[in-house]
Amino acid sequence: MHNWARYLIFFQYIGTKYRGVVKVPLEQQGKKGVQDHLEEAIQRLRPNNLVSLSVSSRTDTGVHALSNSAHFDLQRKNDKPPFTEDVLVQALNFHLKEEQIRVTQAHRVPDDFHARFRAQSRTYVYRIALGVPHHTLLPLTDWNLCWSLRDTELDIDAMREAAALLVGTHDFSSFRAVNSDLPFKNPVKTLDVVAVQPGSSFAHSHFHRQLQFWELTFRSRSFLYKQVRRMTGALVAAGQGLLSVSQVKQILDARDTLAYPQGVVAPAHGLFLKSVDYKESDLQFSQEPDSTDDPKNRC
Repeated sequence: MHNWARYLIFFQYIGTKYRGVVKVPLEQQGKKGVQDHLEEAIQRLRPNNLVSLSVSSRTDTGVHALSNSAHFDLQRKNDKPPFTEDVLVQALNFHLKEEQIRVTQAHRVPDDFHARFRAQSRTYVYRIALGVPHHTLLPLTDWNLCWSLRDTELDIDAMREAAALLVGTHDFSSFRAVNSDLPFKNPVKTLDVVAVQPGSSFAHSHFHRQLQFWELTFRSRSFLYKQVRRMTGALVAAGQGLLSVSQVKQILDARDTLAYPQGVVAPAHGLFLKSVDYKESDLQFSQEPDSTDDPKNRC
């Protein structure tokens, strides 16, 4: 059908008020997931089909995204042509109203495109503020958007040495949390980047006190459940002297989720999904009709 289209959207959100990114089952709804609000906004466009998003990257309650992504199929009523990408972005943001969710881009993509499986890499950034005895001393622009520590300094050399141990292909069983997917997920992942770099407050030019920020960056094709928060917690513990670099290596080598020390996991609110990257060729869409196309076969 010429008015049936598959779209890839990129969207950002402040995760504080949402129960993670994915849809929350009706019987559990109190807080909604980001996906719930996006699907409600799409349904307000009055499509001919019931729309269901396929989100590329799951994030937990309290975790934020500068750029997550999802695909969905949309058929307009009365044989109207597909929305243009710019109009779709504007319309969705209009219907999202005051939600802390914004659609930043839309791409018309081939019918076999999948947001999750075509992703080439995912990049997460974890923000840390030092010298903050109580979170109320943070500027409002950073509240619930970083992990505030009382420590006035961290041993950055130790953190970088420990971070280097995590780069490459390893069995990260020790750095995943237990959930229902655990028996089915391969714990071997390849981390392309683990970096510890200076950061800054979102209000650094306008706040009355100087706060030192650090950012931990992780890039891989995919991650295990809570892997980034557990790696962050271990690196910060190394910076605080609570774990030695050799102990971080022992945790990694143990390949056992029970080897991870208690009380070390970094909180959700400092974590941002920074980007989900795709091959440009995968985002190319041809307008040529396909006579064999059957929307019922689409995932």
